[in-house]
Amino acid sequence: MPRISPTLEGFRAAFRRPSLTLAEISWRWAVGATATALAAFSLLEYLDTLPVTGSDILLLRTRQPILIGQALGHIFRGSAPRIVMAELLAAIALTCLWIFAASMGRATTVRSLIDYFSERRKSTNGGEEFVPITDPAVAPQKGSQLGSLLRLNFLRASVTLAAILGLVGALILVHMVSAGFSSSAASAGVASTNSAAPANAGAGIAFLLFFPLAGLIFLAWSTLNWVLSLAGVFAVRGGDARKDALGAVSAAVGFCRARSGAVSAVTIWTGLVHLTIFVVATTVVSMPLGFARIVPARVVLVSVVVLAAAYFAVADWLYIARLAGYVCIAELPEALLAPIAPARLPALPPPRTTIDRDEPILSDLPNLAVET
Repeated sequence: MPRISPTLEGFRAAFRRPSLTLAEISWRWAVGATATALAAFSLLEYLDTLPVTGSDILLLRTRQPILIGQALGHIFRGSAPRIVMAELLAAIALTCLWIFAASMGRATTVRSLIDYFSERRKSTNGGEEFVPITDPAVAPQKGSQLGSLLRLNFLRASVTLAAILGLVGALILVHMVSAGFSSSAASAGVASTNSAAPANAGAGIAFLLFFPLAGLIFLAWSTLNWVLSLAGVFAVRGGDARKDALGAVSAAVGFCRARSGAVSAVTIWTGLVHLTIFVVATTVVSMPLGFARIVPARVVLVSVVVLAAAYFAVADWLYIARLAGYVCIAELPEALLAPIAPARLPALPPPRTTIDRDEPILSDLPNLAVET
């Protein structure tokens, strides 16, 4: 029975089912367009509510930095609570929209991929179904879908909010530590010899503390977000043990432990392809920016937008390929995904040597060859 590569099967499924990529692009770009329009509309409405007096206009026309700063301070005074409240409401509305759209889109794409690999499984076995897999972490079942997906995506949004709050907390902690270090250094008499030393030392401490904390927060967020995203596959496959979000998460963790090699291969290869495309896209986007002084600004802006849209479309296609690879691992038996064992070479027979016993040089008598 031929072996199957989940990575190649994922790319093949993405090629053969372009409707899946279109569905992914539809709900992702719809949410992105809504967020962009809402942000632009709220910003314009906020700027329209700012009071601008004649004296502020006069100060702005002076083109003096100090006077312009005073005018801007007077214009934006007392307006921060309005913009913060408006952005919070917009963020809550967009989060609810994303949770619903992501749940519907994931249910559609995963169900289509399961049907595709079900047909692929029949064709691989000569039109016959395979024996059901007994591993509860991998066995396909049917059950509820949308409710579990909604809860999983709510958990993903909560994890993202927790990561943002963690970054804010890390900034506050780093600021407190660096300020305390600077004050202690100044009180010890360092400021009397070199006033810039405490500030530089505090900045160095802040740099050394913030980036490791930010890296740990990003690692925890990316890991949890990936597990919750993978759990959506098992929420669509369903089953009595996966009717809730926690059951789907447990099934995803068991799946990763049971098929760790295949899952790692799909993740690494699609990640390398995505990284390559990102590097190529950034290089291509920098080309029209280099002609910004020669080409009109509108042409440059349109070129950058078109190239960015093409990159995001390819990124969505790669996401479908990776998702198809995970579904392939879950749907096909492990025997088809196992690597091919290297063939053993047949043992060579021992070399045969013929010895001429009549050769004088092989005689036991000394100087026999000379005498003859």
